[in-house]
Amino acid sequence: MARASLIELEAVAAVARVGGFRAAARELGQSSSAVSHAIAALEERLGVRLFNRTTRSVSLSPEGERFVAEIGPALVAIDGAIENAGEHSAEPSGTLRINTSLGAARMFLTSLFLEYARLYPRVELEIVTEGALIDVTGQGFDAGIRLAEAVPPDMIAVPILRQIRSLVVGAPAYFEAWGVPAVPTDLHRHRCIRARMASGKLYRWEFERRGEAVLIDVPGMLTLDESGLMMDAALSGAGLAYIAELAVEEHIANGRLRAVLEDWTPPYQGPCLYFASRRHIPSRLRVLIDLIRSRPLERKIV
Repeated sequence: MARASLIELEAVAAVARVGGFRAAARELGQSSSAVSHAIAALEERLGVRLFNRTTRSVSLSPEGERFVAEIGPALVAIDGAIENAGEHSAEPSGTLRINTSLGAARMFLTSLFLEYARLYPRVELEIVTEGALIDVTGQGFDAGIRLAEAVPPDMIAVPILRQIRSLVVGAPAYFEAWGVPAVPTDLHRHRCIRARMASGKLYRWEFERRGEAVLIDVPGMLTLDESGLMMDAALSGAGLAYIAELAVEEHIANGRLRAVLEDWTPPYQGPCLYFASRRHIPSRLRVLIDLIRSRPLERKIV
């Protein structure tokens, strides 16, 4: 009888789950060649091809689909036993890699990430920021943080804030020189600080009131690709910026910035922590999820 080792079964399940040898190797902490050799050895002993391989893709064969479905419950039980045993023997450790935007990293640095680091000093927390949405699992991350609308549908999402909103803001000196817009279309007569998105496209400012939606391709002599720079430019009086309320509320409170068109900027779904569905969640990620869930969604955590 052909016998399979746990390493081989884990390799099969990981490749089936993430759809590739490299991503599976990152998840398992092995080399791509080791994962490939383990699966090839198992296929040879079983006399069955579990995966169809091309230069561009890897997919389960019909026999592979049945095999993965049958070994799944056993692997869940084994992983659960290992995880439960580990919970009683040691605190979370290892490396936790999070991918997010620079704005979100700034938003949650003190209130979430540094708090996590204080509570779990044996975990090495790595935060990587970039504008573009990436395949977090395929790129070797444990989780990502993005707005709810940007979370891929095959991911598990944990809300960090239920709702946020963006505001049009400017410095008092700017409004003295250019006046105050009363409706979104007035922005065509103003200097605006335009936003270049990670895709390369210019962001059109979004407004809505009583069911009426308006998109404005705002004019402006300055285009930036990072919200912190936009806020600095607005503070200097260079023009109007469209920025998350959480980032500018302190400047609004102390009078350095003023918000306008507030009745045209309703809230939208806030940021989420998201991660791939797994048979078990590593304790270092699970305690971050628990920390997020322990905080009221309706309150700002910055």
